[in-house]
Amino acid sequence: MPVDFSRFAAVLRDLGVSGEVRELLDSAPTAAAAAAQLGCEVGAIANSLVFGADGTPLLVMTSGAHRVDTAQIAGLIGVTAVQRADARSVRAWTGQAIGGVGPVGHPAPIRTLVDTWLEKYDVIWAAAGHPHTVFPTSFAELVRITGGTPAEVGA
Repeated sequence: MPVDFSRFAAVLRDLGVSGEVRELLDSAPTAAAAAAQLGCEVGAIANSLVFGADGTPLLVMTSGAHRVDTAQIAGLIGVTAVQRADARSVRAWTGQAIGGVGPVGHPAPIRTLVDTWLEKYDVIWAAAGHPHTVFPTSFAELVRITGGTPAEVGA
């Protein structure tokens, strides 16, 4: 059954993103699954990870080759605790389900950190609001469209 990604594609167009949403044959709930389908390095996948930072939403766009260090993030943004959000919070904050959370298209802006590791790739791939969709972008464009802050988010 085809996925309707027209709303997300419209958000990207409104933000001036030139890359087109691509529908994947299989869902891509992990960076490795997305990279295998796209034929790229795992590090070129921009994972959208949602956290609660002292109770407020935080989106970390991290390279698929990295693990986020929550203590490091907490210190970086000046909060006492950063914890992975549960599925219900992810859906409430982003309007999207885990496994397909895009960097944009949320009901309200979310504070965002963008992993500086992604800068080494000319093309990076991010989810497009559904586990079966992705879009190509660049580090600079990802920072621009999210209003994000470049940061070292882990190892």
